[in-house]
This record gives sequence, structure tokens and C-alpha cells, in this order.
Amino acid sequence: MQVTNIAILMILSTALVSTGGCITVPQRQVQEVGAAIPSQWGDDQVFSQSTPEQWVETFDDSQLRALIDTALTNNYELKAAAARVDAAIAQARIDGSDRWPQFFFTVDHQQVQIRDAGFGSSRFGVFEAMFGLSWEVDVWGRIRDFQQAAVWEADATNTDYYGARLSLAARVAQSYFELIEAKLQAAVVEQSIKDRTIIANLVRGRFQRGLVHGLDLRLALTDLANAEAQMKQASNRIQVVTRRLEILIGHYPAGQQIELTALPQLSADIPAGLPAELLKRRPDLVAAFSRLQAADLRTTSAKKLRLPRITLTAAGGTRSVDLTELIDPRAAAWNVFAGLMQPLFTGGRIQGEISRNQAHAEEALNFYKNTALNAFREVEQALEAEEWLRQQEISLRKAVEQTESSQKLATYSYRNGLIEILTLLDSYRSTLNAQSAHLSVTRQLLSNRINLYLALGGNV
Repeated sequence: MQVTNIAILMILSTALVSTGGCITVPQRQVQEVGAAIPSQWGDDQVFSQSTPEQWVETFDDSQLRALIDTALTNNYELKAAAARVDAAIAQARIDGSDRWPQFFFTVDHQQVQIRDAGFGSSRFGVFEAMFGLSWEVDVWGRIRDFQQAAVWEADATNTDYYGARLSLAARVAQSYFELIEAKLQAAVVEQSIKDRTIIANLVRGRFQRGLVHGLDLRLALTDLANAEAQMKQASNRIQVVTRRLEILIGHYPAGQQIELTALPQLSADIPAGLPAELLKRRPDLVAAFSRLQAADLRTTSAKKLRLPRITLTAAGGTRSVDLTELIDPRAAAWNVFAGLMQPLFTGGRIQGEISRNQAHAEEALNFYKNTALNAFREVEQALEAEEWLRQQEISLRKAVEQTESSQKLATYSYRNGLIEILTLLDSYRSTLNAQSAHLSVTRQLLSNRINLYLALGGNV
């Protein structure tokens, strides 16, 4: 009789399939970014149609590769991101557990005391074994949609992890190049101190011979002191960047010296790829689209709360004062129920659930569009910056050559009494500033190229 009732419920639910069939998940496209996607980057620039699979290798620096590998293994932020992936996968497993029957079994022992007027009392133990089973038949796929939404969320979290790997590699590379620049800047200042010491000694000798006034000596010594102060600042920058790099690779920030080489030369070829490829390459865009898919599925699942539900439940067990009788199947009692539940009035809870999920889906859609536009902006800016930074580097390289030549001429002229001390000191300051600016823009070129690789979603 029970089997017949279950069959009737299944037939009834099948007759209602047309009601639930109209609830479908929106078919999203990654191109839904709210703006037309151009066929190529920029207006009049030509870039490579491909992007490097391993952008770290383009710098041809084995020490940089080793530092990034160490960071990818030891960095604690990255390990936390990996743990979030495990948690998201577990959550997806939890959200899908209701698709399967839930079975429970309990065994316990009770001490029972019975009092009888005039005859005293008696105490005896009772053994009990009970089981229960419940299952909602997922006729409309409501639970499946809810689980799939969690799977999309887990996929987004996993993509976030790969994005964190890219970001970490970029930060290590930028800190590495910044450290090289800091050491080169310190070397430039150190050389400037040596040059200015020579000038100060020259002026002191001329002062002792009565050839110049005391003001010249004071100005030379002041200029030397300023250079020494710059050296302290350069040394402090080295230790700050070193400790930051040590944290990134998961080491104690001891400020230990790292042997470094010169800044690498960049290839003139800019591997930008095509704008449309960005939507499938960048981890943050892929993750945002996955979360949009998840939001759509949660909305669909919420709409299916209005449809009838079929539930199967079973319960039973046995109870005996004798433990041996507890396992006798003839002593067991059990029953099975099948039910069809149709929500009629829930005080607005179901509609509220639908509206909330629809709002989350709209939020996810607009977040995806905004993320995409910002991603295009980052690439366009990095490509544009590449051009003017290269032009700036060329100009500063010429400035270094000119100031170094003028410094030599100024030194010769001062020795021969042709110029004043201020002109000589200004030539040394100009040389130092030009050399420092050239090093800075050379490192900015490298950092900008890393930003470009990161914006393009290149792998490490």
C-alpha cells in the first residue's frame, strides 16, 4: 500500500513538470561587459598577437625565478588562499548533500525503575536501537541548482587562488627589481660622495693657499654632507625593500643582504594578445563570471521553492531488556511515509528569498562588467605607459651623458679659476640627479611590464 502511494505521488509530480520547466537559468556570455570590445589594443599601436605562457622567463633571471618559486611555496597569504579553496569545495559538498537520502542510527541504554505500592520497586535496563531516513526527491532540480551554485563559487575561489599566485609573483618581481634599483642608487650616491670628497679637498687646499674664500669651502662641505645624508636614505630604502621581499618569500625579515645583478633589458616586442582574450585569461574576470553563474543558479533554485516537494521518510527500531533480542529483526518495528508538500502561504519568505537572490545576481552582473572595464583600462594604461616610459628613458640616458661631460668640464674650469664654486657643485648635483632619475625610470619600465603581464593574466 505504501509503495502504491509513493507511485501515485511520483505520477502526480510528473504531471506538474510543465509548471517547473519554465524556470530556467539565464544563458550568460562572457562578452556581456556593457561596452563594445575593440579588435585590438590602442588606436595606432601594433602589438604582438600572443602573450607569454611563462612571463617570468622573459626577464631571463634565474635568481628571480628562484625567489618566485620560493614565494609560491612558502608565502602564507597564498597558503590562506589555498585553504579558502578547500573550504569552498567542502561547502559545495555540503550544499549537495540534501540530494541524497539522510540515514541516522542510534543505540542507547536506559535504566528504568518501577515503583509498586506495597511491593517496593524494581530496576531493570532497556536497550534501544532506532533508525531514521529522510529524503527529498529533487524532482525540479532545486537542490541540484543550489549545489551547482556552490560548485561555481568553489571554481571562482579556485580562480582567485591562481590570481593570488600571479599577484604574488608580480609583487616579488617588482620588489626584486626595486631592490636592485635601490642598491644601484646607493652605488651612485657612494660614487658621488667620493667625487665630492675630492672637490672638498680641492677647495680646502685652495682655501689654505688663499686662492678662495671660506664661503667656497663651506659650500663644498655642505654639499658633501648632503650627499652623505642621501647615502643614509638610500641604505634605509635597501633594508626596507629587503625585508618586504623576505616577507613575500615566507622568510623572517632579517634584512639579510641579497646578491643582485643589474636591471635586465626589456624586449622591444610587447606581447599584448587580443582584447577579447582577456575575458578568458584574467583570473579576476573568470572568477567574477563564475560568481555571476552561481548567483543565477541560486535565483533559479529560490524560484523552485514555490513548486511541490516530494519527501520520503522512514523510521523504526526495536526495544528490549535483553541485548540479544535487540538484533533480532523480528522484534523490529518500522514505517515508511511519502508526502507531497505544496507551499501556499509563507508570509513572503519565498518571494523575499527570490528577490534577494535576484538582487545578488544583478550585483554580480554589474560587478563583472565593472571588473571587465577596469581590466581593459589597466591593459591600455600599461601599454600607453610603455611608450612614454621608453621615451623618457632615452631622454634621461642622454641627460646622464651630458651631465657627466659637463661635470668633467666644470671640474677643469674650477681648477683653472674659470667658474665659481656654485657652478661646479651644481654640475655634480645635476649628474647625481640625472643618474638617479635614469635608474628610476629603468626600473619603472620593468614594473610597468610586470603590470602589463598581470593585467593580461599571464601565467608564471
